[in-house]
Amino acid sequence: MRIGIDIRNIGKQRTGDEVVFFNLVKNLAKIDNENEYLLFTDTADTTVLQYTVARLGIVDKKNFKTVSLSLSFLRKRESKLPKSRLCRFRIKCGMTLINNKFLWNLWTLPNYLRKNPVDAYHTQYITPFFVSKKIKIITHIHDVSFLAFPEFIKKSDLFFLKVLIPMSIKRADKVIAVSEFTKKEIIKYYQTDSEKIKVVYNAVSEDFLKSDYSGNELFAIRKKYNLPEEYILYIGTLQPRKNIPMLIRAFAEVKKRMPEIKLVLAGNRNAHNFDKRIDEEIARLNLSDGIIFSGFVEEEDKSALFLLAKVFVFPSLYEGFGIPILEAISRKISVLASDIPVHREIAEDGALYFNSESIDEMQEKLYNILADEKLRENLINLGTKRLDFFSWKKAAYKLLEVYLKK
Repeated sequence: MRIGIDIRNIGKQRTGDEVVFFNLVKNLAKIDNENEYLLFTDTADTTVLQYTVARLGIVDKKNFKTVSLSLSFLRKRESKLPKSRLCRFRIKCGMTLINNKFLWNLWTLPNYLRKNPVDAYHTQYITPFFVSKKIKIITHIHDVSFLAFPEFIKKSDLFFLKVLIPMSIKRADKVIAVSEFTKKEIIKYYQTDSEKIKVVYNAVSEDFLKSDYSGNELFAIRKKYNLPEEYILYIGTLQPRKNIPMLIRAFAEVKKRMPEIKLVLAGNRNAHNFDKRIDEEIARLNLSDGIIFSGFVEEEDKSALFLLAKVFVFPSLYEGFGIPILEAISRKISVLASDIPVHREIAEDGALYFNSESIDEMQEKLYNILADEKLRENLINLGTKRLDFFSWKKAAYKLLEVYLKK
């Protein structure tokens, strides 16, 4: 078969969805030497492409090929323009237009697939428009938080999500959900036939699990991200649904009893949909000295942030999966998580849970998990039993089965 995969998010600091597709492609390359793979990207930067190919481990894989479509639209129009107008045209259009997601799915990719068809095409959320029915379309749904908590989404984004995703799910031949919870949510909101949805669990990457640091390397990473001696860790996006303001309020109470503890928020403050209430809470509670923003954490450093932390907290109001919970457990760091269905599905008894509507319960359990070493050890032991259940290799085999099934 000829299989196309959308890898546009790889290398763009998109955290969850980037990690998922990176690890799926990497493991597909390990298990499949027979089928041909076209990895579609919207960058033409050869340095970036070479780095991506190296990270995916496909340098010597003849059945894996990257296809850059970012400049095709521009080049066709440039070829018809006189030199005197080229500069103005490039400034006007630029890469912003060419890399626009809507335009890419509407024109750039479908145009390529008409001339170079694949048997199956795998993307995330929004499927390409006007693609032949002969092409099997698979769309990956990480969560539907925009429907569960629409108040946290920009109105312009919400409009496109509400219009395009129902169309995409209807067009898709198969929908991949990252958990049983997400599958139920897709059925709930879109009335999708359960037989159309395949659950393919996420996991912890091999690189993360193999990460081993010398004392000097840990010292360098601590300095690089300005990490204190003792800290509570949160890692992920800083969007409103992540419930960071509540974590900050709970931390403020705990700090009164444990003055030495600090909170590290590891995430990109400049990323899409940053929760402005985070800064408001820090200012209101006068916590600027107790909270460290590490910024975006490089994949090769991420494991170290868990290793150096005392406790990992994941306070989300809504998740489709929650890879950081498994990452914390794999580094033998105890987890305090919001009591939502998907967290229970992943960690079972391997985490301590709190009611995401009760600040009193959260602050008390945060203090308990920090103060009680036996509680932390028990959670780690119970959590470790869950790790074998999740594997990117298993996920790749399940995905391959979806590709090949007629």
